[in-house]
Amino acid sequence: MMRISQLAERSGVPATTLRYYESAGLLAADRSPAGYRLYGEEAVERLAFIGSAKHLGLPLEEISELLAVWESGACAEVKADLRTRIAARITDAEARVADLAGFITTLHRSLEHLDTLPDRPGRCDPECGFLALLPSRQAARGRPERWRSAPVACSLDSGGLAERTAQWRRLIDGALRQETEDGIRLTLPADRAGDIATLAAAEQRCCPFFDFSLHLDGPVLHLRVRVPAEGIALLTEVFGPAA
Repeated sequence: MMRISQLAERSGVPATTLRYYESAGLLAADRSPAGYRLYGEEAVERLAFIGSAKHLGLPLEEISELLAVWESGACAEVKADLRTRIAARITDAEARVADLAGFITTLHRSLEHLDTLPDRPGRCDPECGFLALLPSRQAARGRPERWRSAPVACSLDSGGLAERTAQWRRLIDGALRQETEDGIRLTLPADRAGDIATLAAAEQRCCPFFDFSLHLDGPVLHLRVRVPAEGIALLTEVFGPAA
């Protein structure tokens, strides 16, 4: 049997965390006649299992449920339970990546707008435009969509455009494609969401007339790409013609 300091040394988990795990019902401890916590060898393996589950991003509530399966079920049952939880974490992570890509685009636009503002000797106020870098949602809803009025021109040179096209073709390879009134709709595996969101953000910086919408639907990602009528030719050049 080990005391808490010995288990902390063996497992690499601080004693304060071990006490917290006990209060959360994740790690049981016996007591010595003097009241000291005592742990068996199985506690080391249990902590390793908890650590692996935490590394996968599982919250303690789910780890507790998974531990119950691990203790009483066969390996196949643990795998089946864990597979579902990991799939859910993937969906969550990809959604956060898409949100972050959108936020990065907003930051770039804000920085570009900030650089166009004149320097004023006085204090900043709403008239100087600084406080209007990020318009309210109400104002955004009443504003024309940026891609509809953006000039159909790309700042990439021919070499850059060829490289960008190759990147898109690799990412959308095998996608289910549907032509829409103002662009295309692609359905792809959801695990490409992060790379697609990053590439879409880069595309808008050089070709602001492209409009991208990403929708995660379980195991698949729906990517909608819209352009003004004058941009259809470039859309076809980048994403390929209809099958």
